[in-house]
Amino acid sequence: MLVPLLLGLICLLLLGLSLRLFQLGMRKTGNERVLSRLTEGQPVLVAATGVASPMRNYLDHLFLRAGLDRPGERLILWLVVWALLVFLGGLLAGLFGLLVMLLLPPLGLRLFVGWRYRRRVRRMVEQLPQLLDHAVRSLKSGRTLADAILGGIEASADPLREAMTRIRRNVELGVSLPEAASDFAEFYEREEFRFLALGLKVNHRYGGNASELLENLMKLIREREQAARQLRAMTGETRMTAVVLALLPIGVASYFMVTNPGYLLGMWHDPSGQQMLLLSFGLQVLGCLALWRMLRSV
Repeated sequence: MLVPLLLGLICLLLLGLSLRLFQLGMRKTGNERVLSRLTEGQPVLVAATGVASPMRNYLDHLFLRAGLDRPGERLILWLVVWALLVFLGGLLAGLFGLLVMLLLPPLGLRLFVGWRYRRRVRRMVEQLPQLLDHAVRSLKSGRTLADAILGGIEASADPLREAMTRIRRNVELGVSLPEAASDFAEFYEREEFRFLALGLKVNHRYGGNASELLENLMKLIREREQAARQLRAMTGETRMTAVVLALLPIGVASYFMVTNPGYLLGMWHDPSGQQMLLLSFGLQVLGCLALWRMLRSV
């Protein structure tokens, strides 16, 4: 009787929250919508509305780099859902369920956003030599460096064109091209973009042959990409070993649960066995994180 009543209260709470969010969305003025379109793709400071502003800015930064929309007002809904999951986990499975629901959703979201960011940036770096090649041909036809770079952005495909709209928007607002490129490079934290920004800054300050600079940069990016692929192929065995080591304890525990579930359930109902299972779960999480950090450094 308690569980259906609790679920009914949760449904009513979510319904009221959704109606409140709908009401807030309908109250947006035309000026707010215009400002939202003007600042699309830009990290902006937002006022704290129940959630700390630094946390909102950090999440906006992560989501925008990954090519996702800002959490915005949905962040409050997500936090409420997360709190309800933690409460249900503690109610149905005790301390273990509470810990799982407390750690699993944010960890899964962080891994998903990080995976999206790495895949998107890797694709952008692969498209960058094509943009530089277009800019070199534009320079040789008599266009300025800024026009050549902006023309290369327009001729590029997504996701590079979508991401570099940040540069074009800053230039249209009066920011110099080197400063706009530096802002873009610091936002995505990638060495290839920093090389481009540094080259544009040096050319802007000291002059020189811009087409030769872009050609050398294009050659450098392609050589780095080729070296990264060779390193990935050489370390394939090491990465596979790390994946096997991470999945082996999970596979063994799943095997025991299928063939002899009373073995682990007996440990779970015993106080000392429950402590050992919780300790092993924590060690497994720490081991997976350590392996993940090691794989990122390879």
